[in-house]
Amino acid sequence: MSESIHKLHNVSNIMYHFVFPAKYRRVVIDEEVDKVIKETCEEIAKRYEINFLEIGTDRDHVHFLVQSVPKYSPTQIVRIVKNITAKKVFARCPDVKKKLWEGNFDRMDSTLQL
Repeated sequence: MSESIHKLHNVSNIMYHFVFPAKYRRVVIDEEVDKVIKETCEEIAKRYEINFLEIGTDRDHVHFLVQSVPKYSPTQIVRIVKNITAKKVFARCPDVKKKLWEGNFDRMDSTLQL
């Protein structure tokens, strides 16, 4: 389970559960894509103050249980994770882009509202 994040002036234990479905619920997530997503999330955790407690993939969607500091809003976390993981998946698994008609991973655009 998560532990509290201690900063200079606060202690926080904020967790979010996000589900990212693939566009049109297309079956695009296989073992290779799952591996790329998890490796990318490790890189994101090093760069940002976002801890991935759980990452679960199914064939057409991904679940994230994320812990973060109050510095980031849920919308910012979603944008960071979606943008970086989609770029890495498309770069390392080009067949995914072919399966998605417009080359987007998610049916929502970059102005996602929660």
